[in-house]
Amino acid sequence: MKRKIVSIVLVLAAVMMMLSLSSCGKEYDGEINVYNFGEYIDEQTYKDFEEEYNIKVNYTTYETCESLYSVLKLGGADYDVLITSDYMIGRMANEGMLMELDWDNIPNYELIDDKYKKLEYDPEELYSVPYMWGTVGLIYNREEIDEEITSWGALFDEKYSGNILMFDSPRDAFGVALSYLGYSLNTTDEAEIEEAYELLVQQKPLVQGYFQDQMYDKLESGEALLGAYYAGDYICMLENNPSLKFVVPDEGSNWYVDAFCIPNSCENKEAAELFINYMCQTDVTLANMESTGYASPNTEACDIYAEDLDESLAEIMFPSEEVLSRCEVFLNLPQNILDLYDSYMVKLKA
Repeated sequence: MKRKIVSIVLVLAAVMMMLSLSSCGKEYDGEINVYNFGEYIDEQTYKDFEEEYNIKVNYTTYETCESLYSVLKLGGADYDVLITSDYMIGRMANEGMLMELDWDNIPNYELIDDKYKKLEYDPEELYSVPYMWGTVGLIYNREEIDEEITSWGALFDEKYSGNILMFDSPRDAFGVALSYLGYSLNTTDEAEIEEAYELLVQQKPLVQGYFQDQMYDKLESGEALLGAYYAGDYICMLENNPSLKFVVPDEGSNWYVDAFCIPNSCENKEAAELFINYMCQTDVTLANMESTGYASPNTEACDIYAEDLDESLAEIMFPSEEVLSRCEVFLNLPQNILDLYDSYMVKLKA
């Protein structure tokens, strides 16, 4: 599959290069600072952008949406492009931390499927361009675990003590507990959140620890046998560990859209929008899908990618409406609820 996808990418890249050369006589220069989740891009894509437009890309990564928010809120760094999750974009937009986009500079927005536009985190299409989307599920080792797991309950089962991994971010960790308890991921009922906290406290002696990026290596290597993690990373893990299995539990889960946005710290907005537009190209999107295992909101790219994709992987990368109907998108929550999450997470890890 990879060889075919790569050949398609190369052909599309050549076409897009000719189009850009023939239709754009403008010269660019300067640099932009891009802030993204770790391991969430094909590095060659932004290197090609640098070469094509003579704009240097300073690319750095973070682990959780909350850590990104803290960096920006404290004014610790100046970034031009952010790639982050739906609910965090909603929070930053509500707090006046984002610039409105100039759609004349992002014509490739037309390639994005309408179902990923005007979602609750950006209902007026002012601040964001969808980048990738997917689901959170439970990943477990089929060789070491001889039962079929279909419930989040496995992460709270004493028989897996010492082999369980949990998220280090409050929305994700509490999302697992709330789903298992049958509550909304976006509940503002403090009693329900407290119940989820007590469940996580009971679970704490069973877990190896609370992780984000390290969870990938621990599950892939077999250092742990099960944990909650992202579908795209699971697809990449399979290359080195085909014993792993991914499932969206019966109780439901989180499905998310990660998107580009521009913070108020941006000093080169035109170049930032040029970068976002470039990253929406079908050839670039295909390269990022191949590298990360995540699904794109670019319908053309998904149709091409799915042609040679194994059916079992297609069901994970492009989940059915039945699966998505059991999932929720995280929404931005009132400040008092966010503070409650933060305080509980600190107590949990103490």
